[in-house]
Amino acid sequence: MENQKKGVLSSFSSTYWIVIAFEFFERGAYYGVMSILSIYMTDILGFSKPSVGVIKSTIQPLLYILPILSGAVADRMGYRKTLMVAFTFLGLGYILASQTTDYAAVFIALVIMGFGAGTFKPIISGTIARETNPQNSTMGFGIFYWSINLGAFIFPLVIVPYLKTFDWSYILLMAGIVTGLMLIPTIFLFKEPVKEKHAEEPLSKTLKGIFEKIIVVFMDWRFILFILIYSMFWILYFQMFDTVLWYVKDFVDATPLNNLVNSIFGVNWKFDVEHVTVMNALTIIVLQLGVSYLVKNTKALPTLVAGISLGTIGMAILAFSSNIWVFLAGITIFSIGEMTAHPKYISYLGEIAPQDKKATYLGFGFLYGFFGSLIGGYLGAWLYVKLIDNPMIAFVKTRLSEMGQSSLISDKVTISEAVEIAKSVGISKDEIAMHAYPSELWLLFTGIGVTCIVGLLLYEKFIGTRSKSI
Repeated sequence: MENQKKGVLSSFSSTYWIVIAFEFFERGAYYGVMSILSIYMTDILGFSKPSVGVIKSTIQPLLYILPILSGAVADRMGYRKTLMVAFTFLGLGYILASQTTDYAAVFIALVIMGFGAGTFKPIISGTIARETNPQNSTMGFGIFYWSINLGAFIFPLVIVPYLKTFDWSYILLMAGIVTGLMLIPTIFLFKEPVKEKHAEEPLSKTLKGIFEKIIVVFMDWRFILFILIYSMFWILYFQMFDTVLWYVKDFVDATPLNNLVNSIFGVNWKFDVEHVTVMNALTIIVLQLGVSYLVKNTKALPTLVAGISLGTIGMAILAFSSNIWVFLAGITIFSIGEMTAHPKYISYLGEIAPQDKKATYLGFGFLYGFFGSLIGGYLGAWLYVKLIDNPMIAFVKTRLSEMGQSSLISDKVTISEAVEIAKSVGISKDEIAMHAYPSELWLLFTGIGVTCIVGLLLYEKFIGTRSKSI
């Protein structure tokens, strides 16, 4: 068995291993930045949470929608040239974002980064598809997915905390340097993968065909409705990069975890916001194979509902306590739910798609991420301000008024400013936090998860797959 495994590994080309390295570094840089970006923009740059939500609801959907066009362009322009464009945009976007504190400038820089990431995404999976064969493709894509989570694990665990000790902007700068440097192996080492020979049509005709497919897919209410229902679960997922990070900073005391880790390993380690991403990636790295084995022969929709139910339970757990162990349990259960649900989503989607258009329809399966991030970024920020920040600010204003110190605080004060003003007159942060509604925040998101589950069950009962309706 070991020799057989080695034989499979040796069957991969040098180009395959190069793009695996690309994926590791690009995803590591991306998740490294995303693990702290919302905190960086609110606490370091002073942006309001809703304005951060607008940025996140713009850049994250780009990663899901752009591959429709960038994949077609890459087929015509060549993967190597397209990778050069992608890494140029990635490096430039991150570096520009690290060098400015102006909202519009940061927004534009991150949009540039988003265009780079959206251009990069289909090239790697396309290259792996061309560089593998029926004998080694399962292993090839398995290594590909593993490299994504390895990058999402190592960068926020090791590199991000180190760079934060100098300057938070160094994390963005690091991401720009790492992705920009990928131009070197792209130029000198990457070999254009062989593609099937067929008569090439003009790019304009290809793009026209893509837009015609988009119209066909979006006109199919059965298909789009299912994706919209499933997208509700991904509204919860995208909170891991926004509201969950703000919540950790404001409410979660990680001292018990820090003491345990430091006593076992003899280090001076501290759990912080970037480790939320680490927990998600670690859970997937450790448990994905086992979970996949358990559900490999189960029916698609019941397993999908079970996975979303686990994810929803994980979100609900956060409502009960801000204790670090409760928090970690919630994040872990959510991650198990995510890895259980998503493969079965693809399976069920294939049963909804018309047999003669299955490949076309599955090519639009990513829309769950587009809709989920489009809504999740701004919705999460808006709810956090309504349920967390505003009640705490209102309490501080009331207390200062009672103390005859209302002149210390303005109507447009931010939560960070309000807390600092309150502390200066003897009002503790713990006293202020008692007036927030974090449980209600997580229960609202739990309600979205429950709505998703009910929606899927109703979909199955009244609509179902095409084979069921025939």
